[in-house]
Amino acid sequence: MWVAIIVVLVALGSLVFHLMTPWWSTEIASNWGSMDLTIDITFWVTGPAFIIIVLFVAYCIYKFRAQSGAAEAAPNSNHKASYEPENKKLEVWLTVGTAIGVAILLAPGLVVWNNYVTVPDDAVEIEVMGQQWQWGYRYPGADGKLGTTDARLVSGDNPFGLHLDDPNGQDDILVEGDDLHLQLGQPVNVLLRSLDVLHDFYVPEFRAKMDMVPGLVTFFWMTPIRTGRFDILCAELCGTGHYAMRGNVVVDEKADYDAWLAEQQTFAQFRASLQDKSKNVKSVAMNDVIEDKTDGGSPVSPVAMNAAMNTVGPMPAHGAATR
Repeated sequence: MWVAIIVVLVALGSLVFHLMTPWWSTEIASNWGSMDLTIDITFWVTGPAFIIIVLFVAYCIYKFRAQSGAAEAAPNSNHKASYEPENKKLEVWLTVGTAIGVAILLAPGLVVWNNYVTVPDDAVEIEVMGQQWQWGYRYPGADGKLGTTDARLVSGDNPFGLHLDDPNGQDDILVEGDDLHLQLGQPVNVLLRSLDVLHDFYVPEFRAKMDMVPGLVTFFWMTPIRTGRFDILCAELCGTGHYAMRGNVVVDEKADYDAWLAEQQTFAQFRASLQDKSKNVKSVAMNDVIEDKTDGGSPVSPVAMNAAMNTVGPMPAHGAATR
């Protein structure tokens, strides 16, 4: 008896907890409200099925429980389960009911998935690069096209592996270690790449997420529907720093977005700044060599001068110490 009551309480407690729980989804910030609807449909199908099955179990526990003194009161009764190998009527009902339930569960998800991977023509492409344990972003420049890339070209002065001879990539806008900015109401096709291990780009308020696989370009699209700042999470265990692989996405009005975008550096400007830094390093290194030689009283040979001009990297420690 008590077991049946406990089972009933489990069913009712689960229902009350689901209806009164504070842990609902965050307020949506993209066009993917259909994902929330799909989850609601899943609860409406599986919830009643769970309640019915658990209550039926409680009924069976109570109805067919062993009772003390029952054998003495009815000595001729056969208190045993009956064996029924087939029941076509029950089998038909169970098969049809299960098929309908599964169809209701799968159909909305298939519709949403088809929309999820069908990118609209007016979507703007933005690339997200994941690596342990940081995010990088690439926007198309004035030509509206992203340049082609190759993972084998990734280096310190080419962090996204852009082809240097591709004119479409020279005006690409590179953003590293900063916020991802999106324009309110503008559909975005998010291209996802990984440099090292599996990552997963996930913004809970967008409901959209996708694995990032080294060597592949995966994607999803979405449209931001409200302004704000939202957390970017990596939803795939990617190493010891996985917990810290976070970022922010900022949804701006068009004017604010355009102003922010105009302040960012293009790939061509990025490479030019690196070359300027390299020239400055060479100039400092050459001056250090000259001061070293003149302080020591020996002339600067053409070989030493050439070596100084070709120096790339930190300044010589000895030269810095003598200044």
